[in-house]
Amino acid sequence: MSDLSRTRPLDIAVMGAGLIGRRHIEGVLAEPRTALAAIIDPSPAARDEARANGLPWFANLAEALANTRPDGVIVATPNQLHVANALDVVASGIPVLIEKPVADNAEAAAGLVRRAEASGVPILVGHHRRHNPIIRQAKRLMESGRLGRIRSVHGSFWVAKPDDYFEVTWRREPGAGPIFINLIHDVDLFRHLLGEVESVHAMESNAARGHAVEDTAVVLLRFENGALATLSASDAVPSPWSWERTSGENPGFPQEDQFCYQIGGTEGALTIPDLTLWTNEGRPDWREKLTEERLPVTPADPLTLQLQHFCDVIEGMATPLVSGREGLATLEVIEAIKASASTGRTIFLKGETP
Repeated sequence: MSDLSRTRPLDIAVMGAGLIGRRHIEGVLAEPRTALAAIIDPSPAARDEARANGLPWFANLAEALANTRPDGVIVATPNQLHVANALDVVASGIPVLIEKPVADNAEAAAGLVRRAEASGVPILVGHHRRHNPIIRQAKRLMESGRLGRIRSVHGSFWVAKPDDYFEVTWRREPGAGPIFINLIHDVDLFRHLLGEVESVHAMESNAARGHAVEDTAVVLLRFENGALATLSASDAVPSPWSWERTSGENPGFPQEDQFCYQIGGTEGALTIPDLTLWTNEGRPDWREKLTEERLPVTPADPLTLQLQHFCDVIEGMATPLVSGREGLATLEVIEAIKASASTGRTIFLKGETP
């Protein structure tokens, strides 16, 4: 229930003090609506860093709860720990923001979602790109009908990860390739913009490096509304065509004046993230000149917007933009892509056969 008389900040604990965990910690400390209740991470490095900065540290959730009662918990631990950590938070009756993916497999994610729903504890999954003003503007445009009926969509994730990226052993192993690590973001945005996926057909290759995990993949998606989409991914291609290099979302990546998504409808076409709209002045006609329009957008940090949304969820002022079920649905598409790539078959998300 919303507490309209609240005067104190919401106390937020962060589980996991790795790369993304530190960004969450920084965000909680910077956001006026929140205060850092605890850093929860058993590693000596996390303990020493927290103490050096005068921040509250605990080795596990039980220790933290013995000392404080946070209003919300952000789970930013390794993927394989997401479900176990989140189940502990749900059992404590505390709203939880779980970094993507919601779990390392769909079966475990489904169990977590059922437990949370039965307990009435809200889950927000950290597919933070949905909060980006660029995506909000694109979705408004599509819902306005200016693109007409969406027919064809293409997305690119072409980057060159350096050799030292793969010095970490798990990044060379199954589950660590661009499908699970990177394309899950693009699949989630496609679902957000286009609706549910009906079927997928995929191919993958590890020919660039020969690791036990793919470095390149191509995916075909059919959506329930009849739209068709392609996703092309490679972490072995230097290029400007990826969300990371085009959106300006992460200051760790140089920004290029390019696009990574093309959305085509019966009345026009849109590129993202530059939000360039192409339409005919009259009826659509390939012989007629196209009009180019750049849609306005005010940039904002999606992680900050996600945290503010989490505050609204905690206070009962909003339902999760990316619920546990939404996170589960995206993960199911990713698992279907991997199954198709390994079998050569088209995978139907609801079990239909051709």
